Amino acid sequence: MKKTALITGGSRGIGAAVALKLARDGFIPVINYLSSRERAEKVAADTGGIAFSADVSDMEQVMDMINTVNKKLGGISLLVNNAGISYTGLFNDITLQQEKRLWDVNVGGVFNCTRAVLPDMIRNKAGSIISISSMWGQVGASCEVHYSAAKSAVIGFTKALAKEVGPSGIRVNCIAPGMIMTDMTSGYTEDVLCELKDETPLERLGCPDDIAEAVSFFASEGASFITGQVIGVNGGFVI
Repeated sequence: MKKTALITGGSRGIGAAVALKLARDGFIPVINYLSSRERAEKVAADTGGIAFSADVSDMEQVMDMINTVNKKLGGISLLVNNAGISYTGLFNDITLQQEKRLWDVNVGGVFNCTRAVLPDMIRNKAGSIISISSMWGQVGASCEVHYSAAKSAVIGFTKALAKEVGPSGIRVNCIAPGMIMTDMTSGYTEDVLCELKDETPLERLGCPDDIAEAVSFFASEGASFITGQVIGVNGGFVI
């Protein structure tokens, strides 16, 4: 029987690549999205999964999504907390509204979705939770203070929750991507991208498939004795 994987922010970029990879691994992907319906439905069609719109920062919407998925597919065995947003600018130039939205999605979304799937995982004594942080959550980035702080919180969440739910057979891990070519990096100029490439020991920027492969590993039986860990997929940019 196939297992079900919920991928938040799964309509494009890293999320879409993760959904495609997990489908090849034998999972039924649930593609969570906020507004990109056409993209999400295409990913669902390509993977044999389903698409579901829900704002991960809203617990009521998250519970509605989880309850619907449970009825249709019989429970979620893998949660990939991928949904995230970013604002770039000096610390004092980021508005309070932007700050709240960033924390509500990047941290609150992780908490909400995890809170929703944990009861069944605990009852089943099995499950895997994989959250997408960032290398900036490991070392911090100028002009991305709020984003760095939020992604650092995801790392702390991973380590603490792994200790708490390990006795229930649930693994909790984290991936910290480096510079990955997605919509988030579309605003960078070619000169900036070249500089970042030159600063990366492997002399290239990452792609969503690089992150999808790491998720696939953490979700596999080959990682059955790995929990509470953060793996950097950054080409050596942060070591």
